[in-house]
Amino acid sequence: MRILVTGGAGFIGSALVRHLIENTDHEVLNLDKLTYAGNLESLQRIASNSRYEFVHADIADTAVVSAVLERFQPDAIMHLAAESHVDRSIDGPAAFIQTNIVGTYALLESTRAWWSTLPDAKRAAFRFHHISTDEVYGDLHGVNDLFTETTPYAPSSPYSASKAASDHLVRAWQRTYGLPVLITNCSNNYGPYHFPEKLIPLTLLNALAGKPLPVYGNGEQVRDWLYVEDHARALFTVVTSGAVGETYNIGGHNEQKNIEVVRQLCALLEELAPERRPAGIAHYADLITFVKDRPGHDLRYAIDASKIQRELGWTPDETFSTGLRKTVQWYLANLDWCKNVQDGSYQGERLGNSNIKDLIA
Repeated sequence: MRILVTGGAGFIGSALVRHLIENTDHEVLNLDKLTYAGNLESLQRIASNSRYEFVHADIADTAVVSAVLERFQPDAIMHLAAESHVDRSIDGPAAFIQTNIVGTYALLESTRAWWSTLPDAKRAAFRFHHISTDEVYGDLHGVNDLFTETTPYAPSSPYSASKAASDHLVRAWQRTYGLPVLITNCSNNYGPYHFPEKLIPLTLLNALAGKPLPVYGNGEQVRDWLYVEDHARALFTVVTSGAVGETYNIGGHNEQKNIEVVRQLCALLEELAPERRPAGIAHYADLITFVKDRPGHDLRYAIDASKIQRELGWTPDETFSTGLRKTVQWYLANLDWCKNVQDGSYQGERLGNSNIKDLIA
């Protein structure tokens, strides 16, 4: 297959691209705008592979996207390009509306125009896989409630509202135009190459630097944690085996309170890196600092992933304990990657990849 991945330099996107190149024989074209969250260093180990190509472009740039589609002739598009940080959406929602809603619309229209010219067999075999989030469902209040594929949407933040809108657009393009689509909604991802402003890498790096470990409110918010490499496997399973028009929820079966995540991280650092504990700090957990809760903070997310297990045979390989240990070990071994993100030098990689193509020229 030829698979076009949008947002393939981001956290989940880069895990998907690495999985496709290292574990399949498919060709991959990664189209990414390279905002602050796009990092080509996350793809360094596969960047020179002959089955991989990178195109620096915005999904809203219909001229470039149309040229890419015409030349690459993908069998599937896996659409991950999105603004995804809740706190940033609260501070500046405009970018989320532009990328997640307008950008998805533009990509759908470019895809529809190209797809409509294909022979019947190729049109039927093509897939547009839209990767979304469980945050579109809002939050859960019952301790045993779970998000299913039919849970009504009730987004709480500008980010989740913009993703909900994009989900609706994708479904409308199937219903109205017949575009063969798939949608997945995933729980919180974690693992290697995670952008350092997210909870797990932020906590880990702050602890090593002797900085406060901020926890919103009382830290009782519950999330279902999914190891990013398990997610990449699930996405590949859906795009190759999922039924057109279906939605699949992808979860890790790992519900954890935020405060417990932070405490487990501190315990792992005590075990794996006691010598890195800053002078004057008796225990990493002493750095935990409760801060004012963010506006509209959802209380609990939890995914019912029984459909993807029942229909497609996917289950996560990692428990939260095994995945978190792997994550901490990776960060301790790759602090240079973290440093390059924190000081901004990773953005120099935008111009340094030999597989970048200028589709318009």
